[in-house]
Amino acid sequence: MDMKITSQQCRAARALLGISQSEAASGMGISEIGLRKFESDEPVDTRISTYEKMSRFFDNCDIQFTENGGVEPRPYQYIRTLKGKNAMEDFLDDVYNTSVKYGTKKNPTPVFLSNVVHTNWVKWMGPDRWENHRRRMIKDRELMDVRIITQEGDPNFLTLKYSQYKWINKQYFNEKSFYSYHDRLAFLDFEENDLVVNIMYQADFAKGYRDLFLMVWDNLAIDPPKELLEKALKEQGYAE
Repeated sequence: MDMKITSQQCRAARALLGISQSEAASGMGISEIGLRKFESDEPVDTRISTYEKMSRFFDNCDIQFTENGGVEPRPYQYIRTLKGKNAMEDFLDDVYNTSVKYGTKKNPTPVFLSNVVHTNWVKWMGPDRWENHRRRMIKDRELMDVRIITQEGDPNFLTLKYSQYKWINKQYFNEKSFYSYHDRLAFLDFEENDLVVNIMYQADFAKGYRDLFLMVWDNLAIDPPKELLEKALKEQGYAE
């Protein structure tokens, strides 16, 4: 967001979320003292990067700020757009947090992905942030049902420890990726120097996509060779 959050908006946003200054500061990645001074209108040199951290935190918590200084929850049916260097991290945070929030061992959150090219994920996350994401997904893998469709012949099964993989014939594949998780349907547009993620908060569309995904999964997609999957697990240090 382009506008800077005011101290009043910050306090109101925390109140909507029901969180303390300590919890908010931790989520933002800033000091609790700095947040307290900011909210109290005490003199403090608030950097642009700090405003960006505040904005990202509240945006990820589905809080939006209006131009007239207001604060409100994001509407249930809504399209949220993420762009640039932090788009992938913010998006995968939403995938993880949503899956853990709504998934159980008996009823795991369905997370269905198609047209996946894993090198795009690593490029936009960076190796360290990608590894952190992979570890948390492995830790909570029983709370989600992750299924991924990649192009036939693609040997990159980077999330095999917590995902099922199938291939699709090259004629049906492109790099415009789709994600469906819980009540959300996301469209990922990877360009050489930019990434745009549009997340649609609409349960019926998300379910409709999952139904189509399962038709492809059950009737058209191809099981990768077992030896390739075993090799990938071994390379990732998970061989039995």
